Amino acid sequence: MADFLGLVWAGVISGCLYAMGAVGLVLIYKSSMVVNFAHGNLAGLAAFLVFGFTAGHFAQMAWLPAVLLTLAIMVAVMALSYLLIAPLVFKSDLTSTIATLGVGLVAQGITQLTFGSDVVALDLPLPAWQGQLGPVRMGSYDLAVLAATAVSVGALYVLIERTRVGIAFRAVSANPFASRVCGLNLRRIHLLSWVVAGLFGLIASLLIVPTSFLSSTSVASFMLQAFAGAVVGGFSSLAGAVVGGIFIGVLMNLLSFYVAAEFSNTYVLLTILVVLNLFPSGVLAVRKGARV
Repeated sequence: MADFLGLVWAGVISGCLYAMGAVGLVLIYKSSMVVNFAHGNLAGLAAFLVFGFTAGHFAQMAWLPAVLLTLAIMVAVMALSYLLIAPLVFKSDLTSTIATLGVGLVAQGITQLTFGSDVVALDLPLPAWQGQLGPVRMGSYDLAVLAATAVSVGALYVLIERTRVGIAFRAVSANPFASRVCGLNLRRIHLLSWVVAGLFGLIASLLIVPTSFLSSTSVASFMLQAFAGAVVGGFSSLAGAVVGGIFIGVLMNLLSFYVAAEFSNTYVLLTILVVLNLFPSGVLAVRKGARV
């Protein structure tokens, strides 16, 4: 039982990271109906930029200014990424989605050209604290992940539910045509969703790296689980992305421990297939019901 609770706790921590990745995917999809397959490679580029600014590749900066500088760069990168596919968004959802694959490959190529293909380490500046809550052992990293997820998701909730730009985002998500007729600028809402998704990707990538080494493909591979979380929760639901990400984290942890760890990607793909066949709109969307 102690092993089971420990696995569930570790799964929740991993699931929070998947959830932040899934939220970025759902944000872009809800606003523009584009599945951003470049999300993982762009997040990986962000993590490498922080590495470059803190490890002496570009400069030897403290973590806070390095993250803030990377954030400013990623705002520009996400804006440029959207501008590259913006002419396609209003023509075809499929074409613009395929175009994100090209953006992702470009981001991966820039990462490899700039930083090489070597595997590097990027540690968070966290205190070495360990605690025990019953049979569950937790550390400063676990608390940092929970805090970052809670703050990020909470800030996004306030933005969408309590601000005018959030109202515009919900309107565009619900009915793009009516929103345009009412005078809303759809491109600005799309751009906002890309930038905010980039912020979530930056936070997730920095928290992902301490659990593994950083390479030009490691963050993108990790985002496969985030994609599965978005599928489980339903691409039309931000709350579903959070629930789906945590569900995937717990499920993958249990299957890896009790079955076989080397088939983790197989478990993810099977989960996606099962969910798409049984609940095409996502599990949470089905539970909430739909109007016809």
